[in-house]
Amino acid sequence: MKKIITLLAIAGLLTLQSCTTSGSFEIAPVPTTEVFEVTTSFNSNNNFSRFVTLNPPIYSSDVVLTYRLSGSNSQGDVWQLLPETYYFNDGTLDFGYRFDYTNRDVNIYMIGNDLQYVSTNFRLNQVIRIVIVPGNYAKSINKKSYSDVITTLNIKDSQIQKIDL
Repeated sequence: MKKIITLLAIAGLLTLQSCTTSGSFEIAPVPTTEVFEVTTSFNSNNNFSRFVTLNPPIYSSDVVLTYRLSGSNSQGDVWQLLPETYYFNDGTLDFGYRFDYTNRDVNIYMIGNDLQYVSTNFRLNQVIRIVIVPGNYAKSINKKSYSDVITTLNIKDSQIQKIDL
């Protein structure tokens, strides 16, 4: 039995080596990585949320990562991965940022009890980056680090698309 399987394997290899193709064929497109930047203020007029339409829609296998610019230091900008939560000294929820997405949009919003009283440093002119990650890369990158994500996906600052409303 082993000899027959070996003989069939050799015959298959020889047959495949002699095959040639003529003409052209199409390769399925590789999902592209995109980064969008939006500056927004969270207030009662917009229900403490920002809705961003993705045009064109993303692939259903893509993963959306959302980061908020929380400050800067000697190494550069500091980006916080959402969700992000802040607590009072007694451990109860003060406020936080969350997001949800579909293949057509991303909704970034604040949570908390008295959002109108959250410091304006956390509500006004917030810079948010939305990173669309192809599904095949999503498991192999350090999502907590914006820098690692951008480096792994080889994204340059010039490729970041600013969204103005």
